[in-house]
Amino acid sequence: MAIVDAYSTGRFLPAALRRHGIDCVHVLSQSPDLNIKVNSDDYVGEVRHDGDVEATASSLRTYGVGHVIAGYESGVELVDQLSAELGTRGNGLNKSSARRNKYEMVLAMRDAGLAHAASFVSSNVDDTIAWAESSAGYPVVLKPVSGYATNNVMACSSSEQIRAAHEKIMTSTDGRGIPNAVVLAQEFLAGDEHYVNTVSHDGRHHTVEIWRYCKRRVPGGDFVYDYDEPLAPDDPNAKKLESFAHQVLDALEIRHGAAHTEVMLTARGPVLVECNARAGGGQLPEIITRCFGTNQVELLALSAARPDEFNHLHTAAYQLLQHSRSVTLINPRDQSVVPSHEAMAPVRALPTYADSVMTLPAGRLLPRSVDVATQPGLVYLISDDPAEVRADYQTLRRIEQDHLFGSVPPRVLSVNAIAEVCGQPEQAGDV
Repeated sequence: MAIVDAYSTGRFLPAALRRHGIDCVHVLSQSPDLNIKVNSDDYVGEVRHDGDVEATASSLRTYGVGHVIAGYESGVELVDQLSAELGTRGNGLNKSSARRNKYEMVLAMRDAGLAHAASFVSSNVDDTIAWAESSAGYPVVLKPVSGYATNNVMACSSSEQIRAAHEKIMTSTDGRGIPNAVVLAQEFLAGDEHYVNTVSHDGRHHTVEIWRYCKRRVPGGDFVYDYDEPLAPDDPNAKKLESFAHQVLDALEIRHGAAHTEVMLTARGPVLVECNARAGGGQLPEIITRCFGTNQVELLALSAARPDEFNHLHTAAYQLLQHSRSVTLINPRDQSVVPSHEAMAPVRALPTYADSVMTLPAGRLLPRSVDVATQPGLVYLISDDPAEVRADYQTLRRIEQDHLFGSVPPRVLSVNAIAEVCGQPEQAGDV
């Protein structure tokens, strides 16, 4: 099997497939995240896609590839194209762009009669302001049409804020290095945001987990992730969210593979935020299994390797075995550094501590957290007692506020020192 851009949760797929006797080929898209390294030992080979789908598919045929999976958001559209070219099972090309372009996604929801945010897309800031003031009302949310996570997602409460956000988006890229040509504006959805992670085969959808997002605003920034909490499968809200998410998958023609669907539970019911045709990001499968009895990576591998066995699973393929919080770290100040193993010792000493994931190496200079890109990692807290999880969360936030990230004394650094701290000593001459 081929995995396109095996980053984030996708990096766990080769081991899961190997347990079913399947080897993997890594495909590097034209817009990979080059900051994330792939372990070449996990693959029998690597193919670099240069834009020629037919040539890339021909290379995959030499390996005997019979299935293609997205490992990261940047690989979603290429997976559709390669699956179609190879004639292997996939989600087709009919709704391919709607699975990445958030405005086309809204139109797909409208056509399917599903709840969605009122939306407007334009390259003209005056038109966007006019739409906000005549139709949506404030606040409105501005974002790239094909961005990742909450990169450049900004809530605006005035025309001045729209102008600033619009300019920021139009002068930046969508996360793949592609310049933003338009800006998407959407009504602000009030309610509790959730995500539903699923795996599908032949249009049969199985829910792996449902979590509630908690976000917060930070000084000098916008919304950042605070923590996520799981919902039990028998929770009434979980039932509503699951049913709605499965309808979204049908509307986007996601018939095979993993999906990560974000839904706002509003006063009028579930409303789609966005749906991503790949596994949920930033997770540790073994931790998810402790909480739910399974995880999205294992079920994705099962659906690809043993589809008949996968199809016998219950629609809600999970249980809530333990209470958990996935706590995203928030650096409260400038001139900080990513904590070392020793600095993390008080966090590891928390009774409910299960594991942690840092997105940057220890000692790296760290800016204050103002968005997802500047949040340095996450910590999993797990216990049979939800009160214990809540107490340790509060303690973790105090540790974080007091001393977790340390500080860098003001000093003058040489060009080589700056490059070394940034992890690019070989490029010192270009800094």
